[in-house]
Amino acid sequence: MTLPVRRALVALCAVLTLGPVLAACPPAPAVPTPAQVQAWADQAPDRGVLWRISKGGHSSYLFGSLHVGRPDWAFPGPALKAAWAATEVLAVELDPADVLPALATLPPEPPLPPALARQIDASTRAACLPPGALATLPLMLQVSTLTLLEARRDGFDAGFGQDVMLLAWAKAEGRPVQSLESVEEQLQALSPSADELQAVVAGSLQQLRRGLVRKPMKKLGDAWARGDLKTLADYPRWCACADTPAERAWMQRVNDGRNGPLAARIAALHGAGQRLLVAVGALHMTGPQALPRLLAAEGFTVEPLLPSK
Repeated sequence: MTLPVRRALVALCAVLTLGPVLAACPPAPAVPTPAQVQAWADQAPDRGVLWRISKGGHSSYLFGSLHVGRPDWAFPGPALKAAWAATEVLAVELDPADVLPALATLPPEPPLPPALARQIDASTRAACLPPGALATLPLMLQVSTLTLLEARRDGFDAGFGQDVMLLAWAKAEGRPVQSLESVEEQLQALSPSADELQAVVAGSLQQLRRGLVRKPMKKLGDAWARGDLKTLADYPRWCACADTPAERAWMQRVNDGRNGPLAARIAALHGAGQRLLVAVGALHMTGPQALPRLLAAEGFTVEPLLPSK
């Protein structure tokens, strides 16, 4: 790993840990020492799932990422380093730089039912956020933020997700970044229908109140780290987040429903001659509409590289 990349990741670790934290609050990650950062950078093992996808005389790489991580996960292993060296463009679901400008232009959402608004407020207080701190975000981003904050109790943080690590690496080296979705497209996919909304949001908030988010998050993280696609593919069965018809319909749209357009855009960028490192959430690599399957159907030769055999 180059020195600028290492410095960028050290700075990222520091930014994520600023500010006092109350004992009952989801704890911020501990600031790593320079020695820890050096060891993690030098000794990072391979984690996650990775494929080489080839067509038209050149290859790109498809990496199944995790949107949260532990501090030592913010450093690439040998296989991911090699994929980076063999490519020239980073493609992600969404470049965070696009998010805030797009959110500022969105029309306001309709008011929440009073009972649901009270549940959001209670969960916001439990996360030690000021009242209304999330109010300007679309509803499902509020729920996602609360879930990610709860994951901090087990050492996970969104700032150590693979997408953040790769974006920091790209910025440090001046590598172009391509978004595979627009903010509007992703929000539309993430937003339940009017019939699903209350059931999906209330179910997510109930999980948070009962402490039921932590065990599935740990299982998800461990499965991702060892490249266990079978356990990842069974996620709807053990996540406690797809137990009702509304939750299952929403999850199908959020995951499988986005894979066709994602595969088409990956194919188009690759077909334009770009050598891509594509980082997309690992759950998109599972099921009948898994991205590797869809890209194989597009004529790509798809070779699994991680987990290594």
